[in-house]
Amino acid sequence: MLPELLTSFSLHKLPALHFGAGSFSLLPELACRFGNRPMVVTGSRSFEASGRLSWLLHSLGRVSAGYLHRRVEGEPSPEMIDEAVAAGRRAGCDTVIAVGGGSVIDAGKAVSAMLLQEHPVERYIEGRDDFLEHDGRKVPFIAVPTTSGTGSEATNNSVISRVGSDGFKRSLRHPAFVPDVAVIDPELLCTAPRALTVASGMDAFTQLIEAWVSPFASPFTDLLAFSGMEYFIRSFLRACRDGADDHAVRGDVAYAAFLSGVALCNAGLGIVHGFASSIGGAFDIPHGVICATLLADATKENILQLRLSGSGQRALSKYAAVGRLLSQRPELSDVCACDMLVETLAYWQHELEVPRLGNYGIGMEHITHLAAVTRSKSNPVELDPDSLRKILFARL
Repeated sequence: MLPELLTSFSLHKLPALHFGAGSFSLLPELACRFGNRPMVVTGSRSFEASGRLSWLLHSLGRVSAGYLHRRVEGEPSPEMIDEAVAAGRRAGCDTVIAVGGGSVIDAGKAVSAMLLQEHPVERYIEGRDDFLEHDGRKVPFIAVPTTSGTGSEATNNSVISRVGSDGFKRSLRHPAFVPDVAVIDPELLCTAPRALTVASGMDAFTQLIEAWVSPFASPFTDLLAFSGMEYFIRSFLRACRDGADDHAVRGDVAYAAFLSGVALCNAGLGIVHGFASSIGGAFDIPHGVICATLLADATKENILQLRLSGSGQRALSKYAAVGRLLSQRPELSDVCACDMLVETLAYWQHELEVPRLGNYGIGMEHITHLAAVTRSKSNPVELDPDSLRKILFARL
């Protein structure tokens, strides 16, 4: 595929990145460069059971004036963030370190963003009542992922939700919210259970594909997205099977997830993440599961509508490039390669036992409403309500 003429584009900043096995040991020294009283935000008990949390807290106790530890359970809500911010202010925290999955890093990012603000976090969440633009003032933030999925260690937003009939799942966003430092240590990823590896990995791959075919993609994001897909495809299935404890395998997927965060931050996301926002606000379903269960059918519908539109050849060619990459068959025509992409995604869905939407209480009676409130300005083709309902119906 020949490169197009360059058009205008802009880039968000990147975090200072420390990538590699053993890089977790750098954390106390890195934290000391930013402040003297960090808040440490963690999630899973497995991280504590590994002994790494006690080592980190002991090390921080030796090199700082003290620390505050907060544990996050589930996806961050406004109430959770406000409580953590109040505790951080009382303790005089001047830095935030988040060690965990995407929800933990989003929580830490939001606390970092709110410690210097006077209003509750909900005032700064996009789409909420009395929305206020954040001024970008925050305390330094260090992100240490223990899963390979959201790429939150590279993005400028924190996803915050309240689940229920009037629920929402929206972003607290500002260019300044990109973490100051990201520490990606494949050794931290080896304890992730298979179901989490599947869901988080498919989230990363969804982000790579959606950024790749986004109308706002640039040559820069294309390079990152395609590189991420190459490494992801090489190791993802192994990470879900026999390579779960292999640092090189986990490193490939972690690299892909990081690049997915950079790519989405600069190119946007498509309809699967549009659904993730509308579904995630109404139902208690993990974000990665939404991506894993919808990606194949959403891709199939996008390709169909691009073909019918008669003006989607650029996006179809990009989908085809992913199909050739997945199949390792460079001779395939665009039509066959697009079909191969959909078939492979459907195979992954079956092989990895991805749950259906119905497993989380979503039924026929919810489809019309969910389709009506789902939006995505970065999808490669505009999908009408019938197409949106079709995608959801296929995964009930």
